[in-house]
Amino acid sequence: MSVGHRVDSDHQLARLLQIGIVLEEVVEARSYHHYQSLEEPALDSEIEALLEAAAEESADHRERLEALIADLDAESIPFEEIEALVEAQYGGTEPDDFDDILYDQLCNEETAYKFYDDLIGALRASDVTFGIDRDHLIDVLVEIREEEAEGVEEVTKVMENRS
Repeated sequence: MSVGHRVDSDHQLARLLQIGIVLEEVVEARSYHHYQSLEEPALDSEIEALLEAAAEESADHRERLEALIADLDAESIPFEEIEALVEAQYGGTEPDDFDDILYDQLCNEETAYKFYDDLIGALRASDVTFGIDRDHLIDVLVEIREEEAEGVEEVTKVMENRS
């Protein structure tokens, strides 16, 4: 599901925020998967810290998105439906499809960044009054997007240090 050009209702907004939650769950799960795949003697403290921070950030983002949804007067979408949408749009790869943990992490960070960037653009293009303060909503999403951008930069920096 693409974000589209506009967000026209609380229901659509809740659905998009739920997609954000599932995306964050995917990032967190993949980070933990990679963390657990690191072999003990070859543990790389820089990658380990990066994966741990990504998982913690994703958990924080989920909580913030859940708080926004709680403030909306909208019916919740069944988790299975949202999960299927996320899988169809963003789930074309598995953690082991990448030759390198860092490439997978970069893909995850960039996907999340793009989702939030598109969502913010769609909200700004919309003139609908939501059941939540628009400025607060956009401020929270901008903060999350910026944290995703920082994640992209951090992964890129680690990758550059290794080349």
